[in-house]
Amino acid sequence: MTLSFKHVGLLLAPLALIACDQSPSTTDTPSSESSALPTLEFEKITLDNGLDVIFHVDRSDPVVAIDLAVHVGSGREKPGMTGFAHLFEHLLFLDSENLGYGGLDEMNTRIGGEGTNGFTTNDMTQYFQAVPKDGLEKIIWAEADKLGWFINTVNQNVIDREKQVVKNEKRQRVDNQAYGHNLYVIGKAIYPVGHPYNHQVIGSLEDLENASLEDTKNFFADWYRPDNVTVTIAGDFEMDEAKAMVEKYFGEIPASEPTPKTQAEPASLSATKKVNHEDNFATVPQLTIAWPAVPEYHPDAYALNILLNYLTDGKRAPLNEVLVDEQQLTTRVDGFNYTKELAGELYLFVSPKAGEDTDALMPAIWEGFARFESNGIPTEALERIKTQAEVGVYDEVQSALGKAIALGEYNVFKGDPAFFTTDIERLRAVSADDVMDVYQRYIKDKHYVATSFVPKGAIELGLEGAEKAVVVEEVVVQGAEKDVPYDPSARVFEPTPSSFDRTVEPEFGASYTLPSPTIWHGTGENGLTMVGIQSDEVPLIEFSLDFDAGKIRAPLSTPGVAALTGDMLTKGAGELDTAAFEEALGAIGSELSVSTGDQITTIRGKTLARNLPKTVALLKAMINAPKFDTQEFETLKESYAQNAVAQLANPNFIASREALKLRYTEATPLSIAGSGTEAQVRAITLDDVKAFYAKHYDLSTATLNIVGSFKTDEVQNVFGSLSDPVETPVAALSLPKLAPVEKTEIYFYDIPEAKQSVIRMERPALAMTDPAYAELEALNFPLGGIYTSKLNTTLRVDKGYTYGIRSFASGNETQGQFGVSTSVRTNATKESIELIDSILESHSQDMGAEELDETKEALLRGQALKNETLGDKLRLVQSISRNGLPDDNQSKGMERVKAMDLEAAKALMATHIRPDAMRIIVVGDASSQAERLNALGFGAPILLRK
Repeated sequence: MTLSFKHVGLLLAPLALIACDQSPSTTDTPSSESSALPTLEFEKITLDNGLDVIFHVDRSDPVVAIDLAVHVGSGREKPGMTGFAHLFEHLLFLDSENLGYGGLDEMNTRIGGEGTNGFTTNDMTQYFQAVPKDGLEKIIWAEADKLGWFINTVNQNVIDREKQVVKNEKRQRVDNQAYGHNLYVIGKAIYPVGHPYNHQVIGSLEDLENASLEDTKNFFADWYRPDNVTVTIAGDFEMDEAKAMVEKYFGEIPASEPTPKTQAEPASLSATKKVNHEDNFATVPQLTIAWPAVPEYHPDAYALNILLNYLTDGKRAPLNEVLVDEQQLTTRVDGFNYTKELAGELYLFVSPKAGEDTDALMPAIWEGFARFESNGIPTEALERIKTQAEVGVYDEVQSALGKAIALGEYNVFKGDPAFFTTDIERLRAVSADDVMDVYQRYIKDKHYVATSFVPKGAIELGLEGAEKAVVVEEVVVQGAEKDVPYDPSARVFEPTPSSFDRTVEPEFGASYTLPSPTIWHGTGENGLTMVGIQSDEVPLIEFSLDFDAGKIRAPLSTPGVAALTGDMLTKGAGELDTAAFEEALGAIGSELSVSTGDQITTIRGKTLARNLPKTVALLKAMINAPKFDTQEFETLKESYAQNAVAQLANPNFIASREALKLRYTEATPLSIAGSGTEAQVRAITLDDVKAFYAKHYDLSTATLNIVGSFKTDEVQNVFGSLSDPVETPVAALSLPKLAPVEKTEIYFYDIPEAKQSVIRMERPALAMTDPAYAELEALNFPLGGIYTSKLNTTLRVDKGYTYGIRSFASGNETQGQFGVSTSVRTNATKESIELIDSILESHSQDMGAEELDETKEALLRGQALKNETLGDKLRLVQSISRNGLPDDNQSKGMERVKAMDLEAAKALMATHIRPDAMRIIVVGDASSQAERLNALGFGAPILLRK
């Protein structure tokens, strides 16, 4: 279950068609022609008890999804009960009368789902799951049981146990993060006491601790009533059958009095407020400016979306021009319009360079605004922003689950799932005058809240004249939180009546044939290897072009040169400078981005199918004629250097960094996290970048992975026309060997006053090409690969030590690892490691034939969900091409899993899942925890130097 802060960018954007020349050296003039608005066909019914139910049939995959959207979030909480809506979301997953304790998640796993989940916002709570299509009646039965047969199973012990999970979530997301308290401080400053948005969704630790059984029952009675809930079902099903199931399972939940309607409560400020805070984790200051704005779906919200996008995103964004390029005060400006049901805010986030003052940013921000005020938003930029969002529309609704969530949300807030189309129409209608108008009315000369979060001991970098923020910091006390015993088998409640026996889980529906994707192979005239899957469900194409130009090719002294070179490819090409290149892509709604991994650098592309030739024309310029502009290089390098400092505020990054240092037997760039230290980044020259590009961007060793609505002959023609910039190929390179782990050792990195300990465990394991790799992945599934895993059930559900824990088997063509990853509350560090070791050992030794069979069945059934979206399909072809795997590797792996016997399973686990031989890295508060780890029997922790 997750806490969600709703996406606040361009949620849905207009589908404007832009007429543009294929040549990347010209600037296109937008056309007034526009494509037809997308629609999601649906049928909506309302049951006699007031429950709205939406049905959407999608036969593209043998998958069904259900979403239960409840019109209640943190904005409807009472004083002293902050965080309760989110805590209640957690509780609703735990139990119900007929599913039993943990029964919902157990059922989802068993029938091939990928986990039940949910999220809470200021205004709503959603619960959802997706499973193979023959599980439709099962998930309808289960979701109805949560809504109508849940509340009697709750007791105070259940609440007290789940409080620990939610408090760990707050520690992980807020308390143990740089700038984690920023939105809390802003909410208090913008909204008066008593306003629904004065507090954050996650709430306070004190209020969570005070939650009672009576609170829970009252909250359920007030808000979890049929007329306040929308159920949406999407996927491959028969309409009449689904309606009958819904009526059977949801229909007898009793109706109640209608819930009160909410009214918009926009905020206003009578004066500007400035607040400073010394942050325990920050290494670089952060300035945030927030203005009160409008609720979601307000007529002005659409122009405000575009305004914030234009001001901050892209080379020609006014704030980017002034702060980044001209005055070089920062390396990045971010902003967004955050709309909620009752009110909204506009945000800007800017970090000065390490050690520099936040006050120096303010004049430059006002200068950027003045530039916008003088020039407005150009027509080309307005249309580009609209067009870029077309791809996002299709992305949102590629999966059955995505469709269910979207339709449910529109029904909750607008009472009409068809508002999906209206939302797009409204954004399409925004004019340049509208954008200027909302700037004048919501930003220009308006009061705001400004916060400056600075590193501890550096308050002088904060805003002058600012107040000190009031932030409640948890004091970690050893032994302060006790385990809460709970025996689900001993629970007592009076069963809720029903007209039929709800304790009987429905049978599976009719069987189905699992489609197997056809892998296409091609070769361009330039020798480029091509691998793909065709899919016409949405008019999109996604691709990745992989070069043997990964981090391993970089010098040890400058490990960031590979990534820096890749990013420089996006900074202008051919006759286009950076801004013109961005605009040429945006005008056709396409994306080209670069990412650098250990072995490869990937150019990732996304485009409307009709614009593939134009996108590849820009790609061709990017590969064959990068500008390598001196100023762009210096700006990008500065961004890398600043990031090298900023990432030291992240305990998870530190854990990864320390793990990499210990992973290999030899000195290698792969043992250096990120792009290296600030000094290593600053040592890179533009000549280094040019040399790396000239040596490693070799099409003869590159591979194109492509999925979507493409024609094979077109792909071979457009990608085959790319010319190879490398004349002399470099020799193949082997990966460095992984350091063996013969016995368990613990390494400790100290972050004073950390509220959680980050724990990373790892040891060498199987390469992805090993015949037994699929079996090891399968055996990890019930251990730590799913929400219902042994690790998560014990450490999160039973003990409340963590918000989540996972174990994993990962690999590439030549090597692999087994590992465990989690963050636990500080005062449970020792106990968590003890439990993890015990679970790893018992999993290997005690697995029985029944558990193995259940694991096989769940994994085999879950294949229905593995290739649903274009992203899923792209990951499949990438796995095949990058690791030299056969086309049928996915199905062959499942055949091996199905044939695995218990003896072979135990032997495999005994070899690779070994608590007696793990490298353990802990990042946390050494003063309170390091000495306690001596008692684990692995020797004293080895303290790591900063």
